[in-house]
Amino acid sequence: MIQANNLSFHYTTKKPVYQNLDLHIEPGKIYGILGKNGVGKTTLLKLINGLVFPKEGSLDVFGDRPQNRKVSFLNEIFYIREEIPTSKLSIKKEKNLYAPFYPSFSEESHQIILSKFDLDPNERISNLSFGQKKKAHLAFALATGCRLLLLDEPTNALDIPSKSQFRKVVSAHMHENSSILISTHQVRDLSNLIDGVVIIEKGKIILSEELFEISKKMAFVSSLGTAVPEDAIYSERVPGGNIHVVPNTKQLETDIDLEVLFNAVLTEQSQFIKTLNAS
Repeated sequence: MIQANNLSFHYTTKKPVYQNLDLHIEPGKIYGILGKNGVGKTTLLKLINGLVFPKEGSLDVFGDRPQNRKVSFLNEIFYIREEIPTSKLSIKKEKNLYAPFYPSFSEESHQIILSKFDLDPNERISNLSFGQKKKAHLAFALATGCRLLLLDEPTNALDIPSKSQFRKVVSAHMHENSSILISTHQVRDLSNLIDGVVIIEKGKIILSEELFEISKKMAFVSSLGTAVPEDAIYSERVPGGNIHVVPNTKQLETDIDLEVLFNAVLTEQSQFIKTLNAS
């Protein structure tokens, strides 16, 4: 679905955002794009959406170049920015205005999602809170039936119950042949939602892997004491004790703590990747 080869991009020549970036995204999965603020997560979404163009290398989405901005491309991709524009239209009227651009739009799905988000379709968008505006845009995005959804910091301004609700709604309305890329620095918000992670640091993708594959090679083991296992790749203090990332030599089935995973990759990148790539 998405293939980038040796992609380079910069806003100014003095500070490149990406250099020789390679990326492959499979259809039918939800990926979390993780990284600190300012590493280029939003820029990557803009490149995929064709809002900015690679300076070098290639980027294909659905077998086409995003910068061509073909209608057949645009009606299969939907991008929710971090900042949501304000509209004086009601949710229903804005839906009526933009839904015809998306051939697979589902009126039924839109109504169901609005109901789950406790949103009145007759409410003016300008009267909604920032969190409610995000929910309204997400409801429309999921109802489009697009093959690719790009969500930039979608859980900003959502309270804890709304974040849980966000995960449930996205999972329930994920289409079999579609993919969702979620860019965020709030790593825990993606727990029990994503299939794979793309971690960005200093203009490079330092990890792009499905969580299932990580779980086969890594175990996330909790302990009450302060002792660190001899084979620990990374250890972190958490409420109630410690959690250690160790090679999964015993074929343990453990839950992946996304925040610990993120910190482990940033802190112990070479050792983590070496263990992950070991046969």
